[in-house]
Amino acid sequence: MRGSATDSTSTAGHRQVRRAAGPLASAALLLPLLGAAPAHSTPDSSAGRLQHAFATAAAEYHVPQSVLLAVSYLQSRWDWHAGAPSVSGGYGPMHLTDARTAIATTEHNAEGTEDARGDGARAAVHPTIKVPAESVLPARLKTLPKAAELTGLTAEELRTDPAANVAGGAALLAAAQKRLGEPLSADPADWYGAVARFSGADDSATAAAYAGDVFDVLRTGEERTTDDGQLVVLAAQPGLTADTAQLKRAGLGTLPTDDVECPRSVSCEAVWAPYAQFGNNDYGNHDLGDRPVSQSIKYIIIHDTEGAWDGVLNLIQDPTYVSWNYTIRSTDGLIAQHVKAKDVAWHAGNWDINARSVGIEHEGFLANPDAWYTEAMYRSSARLVKYLARKYDIPLDRQHILGHDNVPGPTTSTIPGMHTDPGPYWDWRHYFQLLGHPFKRTAGKKSGLVTILPDYATNQPAYTGCTTGGEPCTAHGSDEVRLYADHDVNAPLIKDIGLKKDPTIDVNDLSSRVATGQQYAVADRWGDWTAIWYLGQKAWFENPRKAPTAVPAKGVVITPKEGLADVPVYGRAYPEKEAYPAGVPAQSVVPLPYTIPAGQKYVVGDEVPGEYYYSVTFTTDSHRVVVGKDLYYEIQYGHRVAFVRAADVTLEGSAG
Repeated sequence: MRGSATDSTSTAGHRQVRRAAGPLASAALLLPLLGAAPAHSTPDSSAGRLQHAFATAAAEYHVPQSVLLAVSYLQSRWDWHAGAPSVSGGYGPMHLTDARTAIATTEHNAEGTEDARGDGARAAVHPTIKVPAESVLPARLKTLPKAAELTGLTAEELRTDPAANVAGGAALLAAAQKRLGEPLSADPADWYGAVARFSGADDSATAAAYAGDVFDVLRTGEERTTDDGQLVVLAAQPGLTADTAQLKRAGLGTLPTDDVECPRSVSCEAVWAPYAQFGNNDYGNHDLGDRPVSQSIKYIIIHDTEGAWDGVLNLIQDPTYVSWNYTIRSTDGLIAQHVKAKDVAWHAGNWDINARSVGIEHEGFLANPDAWYTEAMYRSSARLVKYLARKYDIPLDRQHILGHDNVPGPTTSTIPGMHTDPGPYWDWRHYFQLLGHPFKRTAGKKSGLVTILPDYATNQPAYTGCTTGGEPCTAHGSDEVRLYADHDVNAPLIKDIGLKKDPTIDVNDLSSRVATGQQYAVADRWGDWTAIWYLGQKAWFENPRKAPTAVPAKGVVITPKEGLADVPVYGRAYPEKEAYPAGVPAQSVVPLPYTIPAGQKYVVGDEVPGEYYYSVTFTTDSHRVVVGKDLYYEIQYGHRVAFVRAADVTLEGSAG
């Protein structure tokens, strides 16, 4: 897996870790994914069977069917996931957790080689993490065994039979209602406290945020066809008002908020990363800054943790480790803040991006397509991103809300080791719907730009390497579309020369993939195929009219200035040498091994100044933000973004 900023591997040519994380690495570091393969049994695909299961379970356990449906929607969006567990070891439509069955044995971030700090002015950080063999699991990760006790069903049935799983969820809700001393009422408004307790949260803020989301679903209603073809409908109840006073009787604690920077609509705790000095004039695990006064925050970077909640929170508190700003829990959407937005966390592998961004980790695993993220996590993350975007004036688009897999290598040598999370199974389409900025057609069919927009559920490109190199991954919905050298699926895949290897369909190989929301200039068309300019090449993808994988868009593009055969491409936007004051070493402005040939066009995401944050000492008196006169355009160059000097290119508006 090449998931997170929190990479654990040292390789030849890289400095070894300063000291092992050792006792700080929790036994819960990696909770899933022993059981990530599909279950042996497959549910009846009759389109109404799951809806019937909700009705039957609701009647048996005296839980309003609408409450049961809304809770399940927040847990899984009613999907079955072929019987595989989520990142939290949760199974089935009700996300009943059985983490002991899903304990992983792989090491956190086992394959990444990226230096998360991404600044050559300091030695690379490649921590080594020792993962204990056993873990002590909290109650929120053991709800399936509890459901087995309540229903008399076996754990195997609850994991492999959707109807049994729904019954288990109903039993848990009924038990929570009884513990609160509330009647098994037919009125959904009377179930607020039980829903809050069902979240598994230990504190009232997290439980309230979860219950609030469930009641939002009850008010708006939902209808969708699940991943195994089940049509499920929840009628809207727009006037529903919950009895929120029940939460006071739930016996839940409070979070150590400690001036966290979060919206009121989410639950957020403080788990601060240490700014500490140690060893031979070394320090970690972030840099103090003064953003946005000293420099603008331009980007929000979406990561996955490649580890489970408890272990990851232990790691962020280790000063010899790396850092990021927030982590979001899968089971209930709880957010922990670690680094203030004014300071610079070490998460993206590119110091220029780190200095201009906020990093958000999501409890998850890139290479396990059925280790699914819950709706609770997506919604909590979207609320946090909207809050940060408003506060720091960050546009809600794919040029500013980047995956870690969209961050460029700062130099040529770093390109092969850059991370690839959150990967092809993160649902960008759904995420931007939650952000209130859904991707859509914005231009006529003759437009010179496209936005990549496949249907997530039905778009299932083949990948290998999820569990074993070269072996096929489980078929699964994806946000990505594959690129070829010609309008033929048998043509060679597009090659990324920076990776120094032939392209493959490995889940971590970004050579020839575009993702939902990314925008590119059209280079050609042929029947149901569209070509775009990508990595300096003409790259083709299937785009049938009846099932399009991209839609026409409008925007601004750059192209090399007239008379230039090509222009260089950069992985960071650093100032010119003359801009550096005395005492601050000038950073080299060296292009990547890519160019933009004359006539090619690439979509512009932003204009940024050449800027460098000099911060190599524990004391902040020597820290400087150097701003040059050179301007750069951030562009969508390949799967990752890149930069070009404004002086080298011409701006053009797209037609159509």
